[in-house]
This record gives sequence, C-alpha cells and structure tokens, in this order.
Amino acid sequence: MKILLIGKTGQLGCDIIRNNKNHEIFTPNRDELDLGRSGEFIDILSKAKPDLVINTAAFHNVIMCEVKYDQAFRLNCVAVRDLSVACKETGSMLVTFSSDYVFDGKKGCAYTEEDRPSPLQAYGITRAAGEFAAMLSALENVVIVRTCGLYGVSGSRSKGGNFVDKRIRDAKMNNRLEISSEQIVSPTYTHDLSLAVLGLIESHDLKSGIYHLVNEGACSWYNFTKAIFELLDLKVDLKPVNRNGIDNGMRRPIYSALENKKAKNMGIILPHWKDALKRYIEQKYKNIER
Repeated sequence: MKILLIGKTGQLGCDIIRNNKNHEIFTPNRDELDLGRSGEFIDILSKAKPDLVINTAAFHNVIMCEVKYDQAFRLNCVAVRDLSVACKETGSMLVTFSSDYVFDGKKGCAYTEEDRPSPLQAYGITRAAGEFAAMLSALENVVIVRTCGLYGVSGSRSKGGNFVDKRIRDAKMNNRLEISSEQIVSPTYTHDLSLAVLGLIESHDLKSGIYHLVNEGACSWYNFTKAIFELLDLKVDLKPVNRNGIDNGMRRPIYSALENKKAKNMGIILPHWKDALKRYIEQKYKNIER
C-alpha cells in the first residue's frame, strides 16, 4: 500500500514510520504539504496517488487553542474537511486523529465510539467539528481515530515535551509537586498506538467511521505521575490536588478515558497503560541520573 503521511516529525508520525514494515510511506515536508494551505490538497494527492493518507498533524496545544482559536479551527476542522474531500475526489482513504476532549467527562466511565461528543473548550470544539466535517464530506473514505494522553520517544514540540518528560524534568527541579487527581484518562504510548493504527489499516474488516485506540485501563494524572516516579525511583513529595477540571480558567473533562470497543472486535488490543509506561521508561530513561 502507498501511504502519504502528514506529520512525520511528531510523536505518532515518527512511530508509524519506525514500525512500518509492509507499506511504502511518502512523508512530504511542510513546504510541500502544509495543512494551512488546504486548497493545494487535491493537486498534491493527484500527483502522489496514495492509496491511503494518514494525517497525524493538528493544533493540539489545548491552552493555546483558547488564544488562537481561528488557527486551531482552521487546522483541526477546515483542513481535515478539505483533506477528506481531496481524498474522496482522488480515491484515497483518509485516516485522521481526534481526541478524548470531544467529550465533557460527565458519563463517569470510559467512552465508546457510540457516545455523543459534548466538548467543553476550544480544543475539543475544533476536534469535534473536524470529525463532523470529515464524515459529512466523505463518509465512505474517512477513518477517525480518537486517542488520549499521547507520549512517545520523539516528544511533543508544540507542548514543550510530553507529559512524562515534563514530570521527570519537574522532579529534577522540585522536591514537592502537586498533580491533578480528579481527571481520569487513558494515557497512551505512541509506539503501541502506531502498531494499532498499522493493524487497523491492514485489517480486512476496516470500514469508514470512528475508532478509539488507547492503552488499556484508566488512571488519574496523579496516579500516572506516581507510577513514573516509582519506575525511576525519583524521591518527590507528590501531592494529589482536585482542581475540579479547571486549568488556567479552562474546563477539562473530568473522566475522558476511552474504550477500544470496535478495535477489540477486530482483534486489535493495546497493552495496559502500566506496561506501556514501563517500556517507555526503559527505552528512554534507563540511564537517567537520579
């Protein structure tokens, strides 16, 4: 299969490239394909002639989405819609990504693909809008993968590093840390996610629609941080704090863990988040100075 991948320098894009064994992947530079120039999509796809387009790029700095809403909406919604239209017109399938933040967290247990989005903040609104726009524009050509709390070896440039890396840096500079205890999430290692995505696109049962792909299980950010420090034997006075889902005046979903219902039915099962975190720490921080 010939795949055009957008977002080759991101955590997920890097891992898809690294773990690919069966496909020809074309990874254009930003000057060749920029989500901000969505009017060029049809020409680019017509020349590249991919069987599948994987879009891992987005405006996913949650705080900055409140400040730069126009840019977030353009990249997370308009560009995704235009990309889905281009894929439909050129006969390509599109796999694009969305977020647990399309939900308000009021359900109180893991969300499935059938649950209705109800976002609380600009980031979630733009992601939900992108889902609807893509499905309405090219229903038979689009696969939307919702995921949650990504961390990978390549880090996250737009956020200054992923959650794991930031907490390890915090531990080196502080003896005491306060971490949110009320938000329940499904933190996901991009290595495992990339393998699941590759498994999904190779499945004979794949149909257009929405899929959830996260590491199994759920935890609070406090418990996730505690597990990070325990794996590295970092001595920090870690305190749980309940912020009622408010961060810098912005609302976050209290319970946004996801359930991989459709993927499991296809035989695609991701490891538990504890196993994933242990492997990530062993790969990236096995020689860390404590």
